[in-house]
Amino acid sequence: MDIQKFKKELIAYSTEIGIDKIGFTTAAPFTKLKSRLIKQQELGYQSGFEEPDIDKRVTPAMLLEGAQSIISIALAYPAKMNDRVESKKGDRRGIFSRASWGLDYHHILRERLNKLEKFIFSKLPEAKLKSMVDTGELSDRAVAERAGIGWSGKNCSIITSEFGSYVYLGEIITNIPFEPDLPIEDQCGSCTKCIDACPTGALIQGGQINANRCISFLTQTKELIPDEFRDKIGNRVYGCDSCQTACPVNKGVNFHLHEEMEADPEVAKPLLKPILKLSNREFKKRFGSVSGAWRGKKPIQRNAIIALAHFKDESAVPDLIDILKNEPSSVTRGTAAWALGKIGGEAALRALKKAKELEKDIDVQKEIEKGLNFYNN
Repeated sequence: MDIQKFKKELIAYSTEIGIDKIGFTTAAPFTKLKSRLIKQQELGYQSGFEEPDIDKRVTPAMLLEGAQSIISIALAYPAKMNDRVESKKGDRRGIFSRASWGLDYHHILRERLNKLEKFIFSKLPEAKLKSMVDTGELSDRAVAERAGIGWSGKNCSIITSEFGSYVYLGEIITNIPFEPDLPIEDQCGSCTKCIDACPTGALIQGGQINANRCISFLTQTKELIPDEFRDKIGNRVYGCDSCQTACPVNKGVNFHLHEEMEADPEVAKPLLKPILKLSNREFKKRFGSVSGAWRGKKPIQRNAIIALAHFKDESAVPDLIDILKNEPSSVTRGTAAWALGKIGGEAALRALKKAKELEKDIDVQKEIEKGLNFYNN
């Protein structure tokens, strides 16, 4: 087979099935990435969501026997909602990050990758392929950078010249020896707007992030949010876009190319108080189709409580008192105690004083004290 001709056919087909950008690179080890990952590990900057075996993350041949190439794809997602809903007093809203609008991107990219695989097998039945999206061993960004999809920005995102950094990434490792594309030259220059905009200082320097300080990571954890980050989270119930919205390349970028990525505003920017009362079944029905639901209901409820405290929403006090009295989760209960103190008022104070007498969990006791301390300042 004429591999170069097949590559052109594959590129043409990728456009037909709704892939916005495709690139090719070799399956050679990502040697520079390995040294960076080792450094990240030594510094304790990893999130814990990554593949623990660094060698697997940088060595495609460990993932597919006979690997020779990697096909990288990118799909652009919207930066603005077509239909907007407003947050107002008494009906405050949270926000999911843009990457969690619409249908879970894992499903979208896997569907496109599956079509690519079928196309390849129809031409080369003996081909070997291994696809992955986000949760695979390889770094999607490292693959995309080397395949010429975009450059690796200082915000640790792939930035494309066409769609900015608002793109989902996926890849296929294969034994087909495609000619590699050329990487794109870094175009960030001396700009540090993303670093300056990071609410928590998670971007240590261009291209290096301390995941444990990143709001996107923090909103996905299941523990109590450290005190220093609670006010920084604001009304974010999942993820964070600050480093993307600050990027000059993203100014004016807003592509609506895929219907399944369109945001339902009542999901992407949900009312906060109803989240507090959702059962697991109700949560799954309402939010289960979006990527931000992958950690389940409890982190989203905790984040909603922090958001209500951010707004000092007095109308949420009865719900928060009910959580403080009856919620089994110590994390949710403790966050509610802190939020009651943050919001203030006599009803909140009475509830905190009563909870102080009854609460047995040490961590929740500490949160009750934090809530009471708001009244002393």
